[in-house]
Amino acid sequence: MRNKTAKIVLIILSGLVLYSCSITKRVPEGKRLLMKNEIQVNGEKKTEDELKDQLYQQPNTNILGYRLRLNLYNMAKQNADSSYRAWLERKPGRHEHLRRLLSEKQVQRLGKSFLVSGLSSFLKRVGEPPVVVDPYRVRKSANRLSAYYYKKGFFRNKVGYSIDTLEGKKAQVTYNIITGRPYIIDTLTAFIETPALDSLYNLSKTESMVKPGKQYNETDFAGERERLTTYFRNRGAYRFQQNFIRYIIDTVTSPYKANVDLVIDNETIRRGDSTTVRPFKLYKISSVNIHIKNPSAEGQPIDTVRYKGFNLISPGRLNYRPKAITDAVFLSPGSPFADFRRTLTLRYVNNLKVFFYPSIQFVEDTTDVSGSSLITNIYLNPRKKYRFNVTADFTHSNIQDFGIQGSLGLSIRNIFRGAEILDLSTRGNIGSSRDLAIQDKSFFNVSEYGADAKLSFPRIFFPFKTDRIISKEMIPSSLLSLGVSRQRNIGLDKENFTGILSYNWSPRRNSRVTARYDLFNIQYIRNVNAGAFFRVYESSYNRLNDIARANQAQVNPAYFDQDNNLTIGDGGTDGFIADVQSGNITLNEEDKKNVNSIEERRQRLTENNLIFSSNFTYTTSTRQNLTDNTFFIFKTKLETAGNTLGLLSSLTNNNNRSASGNLTFLDVEYSQYAKVELDLIKHFDLRRGTVLAMRAFGGIAIPYGNSNSIPFARSYFAGGSNDNRAWQSYRLGPGRTGGRNDFNEANLKLAYSAELRFNLFGKMNGAIFGDLGNIWNVLDEVDDPNFTFNGFSSFKDLALGTGFGLRYDFSFFVVRFDVGFKTYNPGRPENDRWLKEYNFSNAVLNVGINYPF
Repeated sequence: MRNKTAKIVLIILSGLVLYSCSITKRVPEGKRLLMKNEIQVNGEKKTEDELKDQLYQQPNTNILGYRLRLNLYNMAKQNADSSYRAWLERKPGRHEHLRRLLSEKQVQRLGKSFLVSGLSSFLKRVGEPPVVVDPYRVRKSANRLSAYYYKKGFFRNKVGYSIDTLEGKKAQVTYNIITGRPYIIDTLTAFIETPALDSLYNLSKTESMVKPGKQYNETDFAGERERLTTYFRNRGAYRFQQNFIRYIIDTVTSPYKANVDLVIDNETIRRGDSTTVRPFKLYKISSVNIHIKNPSAEGQPIDTVRYKGFNLISPGRLNYRPKAITDAVFLSPGSPFADFRRTLTLRYVNNLKVFFYPSIQFVEDTTDVSGSSLITNIYLNPRKKYRFNVTADFTHSNIQDFGIQGSLGLSIRNIFRGAEILDLSTRGNIGSSRDLAIQDKSFFNVSEYGADAKLSFPRIFFPFKTDRIISKEMIPSSLLSLGVSRQRNIGLDKENFTGILSYNWSPRRNSRVTARYDLFNIQYIRNVNAGAFFRVYESSYNRLNDIARANQAQVNPAYFDQDNNLTIGDGGTDGFIADVQSGNITLNEEDKKNVNSIEERRQRLTENNLIFSSNFTYTTSTRQNLTDNTFFIFKTKLETAGNTLGLLSSLTNNNNRSASGNLTFLDVEYSQYAKVELDLIKHFDLRRGTVLAMRAFGGIAIPYGNSNSIPFARSYFAGGSNDNRAWQSYRLGPGRTGGRNDFNEANLKLAYSAELRFNLFGKMNGAIFGDLGNIWNVLDEVDDPNFTFNGFSSFKDLALGTGFGLRYDFSFFVVRFDVGFKTYNPGRPENDRWLKEYNFSNAVLNVGINYPF
């Protein structure tokens, strides 16, 4: 054992020595590789990214300390062409021999081939040359650090630096900063020539970002310029721009104090060669003209419709109801000019999805003698009324090994002249599955097809007015959706009927906060092939079969086939279960409990489900755009099901009940439950292409009233490419059971994932991740402690999966490959859970599109 340990240590040390030498391979003589930048501020070490960004030279990128891109660059031949020519001439006759064998032209082409020079070019392209310490850039970095602190009010700061040489052609640069005392704003005096702007400023000066007693910071001055510009423009100052604001800073009269003058001169008007000065005007909107292009009526007389003060102008007949257009316009006649209303109008009109992005122009109204009125011209260019959509794609899932899916759709815009959109679509999927439960052995042996109809309204579709609750500033919309689908050789061959009426709006002016309320979300699931339960759920069959064979002396021989296995159906599995439950077969308590559990699961998964629910979802996000790597998204969802049908049953004295004693609607038991979900995603930008992404999720669904369990379609599962990636979908949990069923689900879920993403080269990115979580049963019909959540003690049942992944960024989507390893498996014995399956033979490969969160 000691010899093995010594060998391992020797190998590691040798590798470190070789690695240390290799990274300086391309560093010229007399130069040194930059290993580290250290910043000392007033004697204290600082590591903030904002400070590091001031430096002109950064060390080569690394992944957990390993400089991958530098090593790739070092592997390349620096002059592959000359090396090839030298190789040709090194041995007498080699060049001549190759010329006779290949021809001179091919010999030259060989020198440009991938193996000779192309590989080196590739390594240079994806690699990174060594960052060599440059004294000139170090000096520039010091000056930049000084400017950085100067902008923060440290006007008398001093910055020094030292280049410390290290062994093996390496160096470290240390920057020493003495900030000195900061300057504090002593007074703030406003000189605003336009009386109207001066009055507005005095009303809002308590909100100023520049205040006496606050440390001088140029960021505050820039923010205050932006705040005042927005403030003035939202209160009528149409011509006001940010560059009209200037500051005069006096730091002479008082030590370490700054006296600030805010100066806003009158507006400068240039007409030709002449320039005049006048006070800024606060404009109002005198009229609003909405020009709607009608390509099919070009050349026809102009049709002008006046509606609630708006002028709607269109060649030929106006194809829209006026209210549908004017509801999207917030710049109303008689109102003051406000920039936020222009932005809101652009957003609302674009959200209608029946026009291309609109254009809004303002011109001064010459009929107003005061010169303070604006005419608003809005130009709308309609999209095509009909749009056909055909899609095709290849798929892979835990159900099918290979699949082809496609859809055919038709969109009809402005179908009722109120900017409504009707979407009609059909979809289908055929696939290949090697599932042993599928008796059809042809290649394409599974299929699914369906049809959907969706009608969207750019308003709240409700019989009563809702403007006081959800105003049009929240950009409300409604969606009515109907769908039907059918499966073949997938599970129990379900038929699925859905109907949804949902409302969407933004509670605030920005689109980063959204709300959705499903007034009703109806789903009816019919199991067409319920008799195939034991062929589909093999683990349940195997457990039942083992119990029957262990007690074969009591079991009717007709229940078994020639291989001594229970037959599936009335004369086998069903008969055995019936005999056990009636007492005709006597089993021990454990086996009897297992048979009853299997039968309960079969009844639950084969019963038809009617889910009549309502839910509310609230989402807030700080994400600016797709390239934003510092943001969070928080989503919460509340859902209840069955209350409406329960109320109808009470009002109509409906006492229709199923064989199990539960109330029915149209002869189907309806589900009743309450569900709560919380979902938080947070991204941290660690700079230079490195991002730390985290996600936390918690959800619980509690059955009550007419239900003692949650429908399979609304329950939780664990595992898969977007969950705990060390387990396949439905293979984790519940609790510490070890995923004994084929499709494991429960009604409580906790999950947490963290992922460090980094760039390898070009568009190829890497990641290392950890996924923690599990599912449990709670407050339902399951009472087995292995399945249920039992307080804090159940946290030891949280499964941990770790792994690594590769991602290739195609700009418009990302292809993802992740390999997950079972690091802590709660399905194993309690003292045998850590790292027992941490190997490639038990690893799970996940293929996905885009990031998991």
